[in-house]
Amino acid sequence: MKVEIKIEEEFKNPVAVIHTADVTDEVNAAVRKLSDSSPDVIMGFDGTNAKILDPNEIYRIYAENQRVLAVTDTGTFHIRMRLYQLEEKLDSRIFVRISNSEIINLKKTEKFDLSLAGTIYVKLKNKESTYVSRRYVSKIKEILGI
Repeated sequence: MKVEIKIEEEFKNPVAVIHTADVTDEVNAAVRKLSDSSPDVIMGFDGTNAKILDPNEIYRIYAENQRVLAVTDTGTFHIRMRLYQLEEKLDSRIFVRISNSEIINLKKTEKFDLSLAGTIYVKLKNKESTYVSRRYVSKIKEILGI
């Protein structure tokens, strides 16, 4: 996406204009980022303790037993948000949905095994593994350029 900034004294408050032929996921993400005034903070809970999670430390986020959990370098934390909310908040170039119940950090992956018929095995750098569901295989292949 091309970004252009013009400094004009007549504008006391910033105004963002997006010129596009189609409304894509990238355009929608830019609109959400520009219009969202709340900070991009993800709080993780470990019992009675709360911690601000650094997205760069997150390996995967998944739903299990009606809870959303994030696996990080320092442990597993409960997150009081839904997966779709996290998907909107996180950088879509790094965090990708691989199933209805899981999002992974591409920078924390070690390898993708394409030898399984209809799915993709994902090994993370923390030695955990997961699978891309059949529904998301074509999307992941497109993202990876396969």
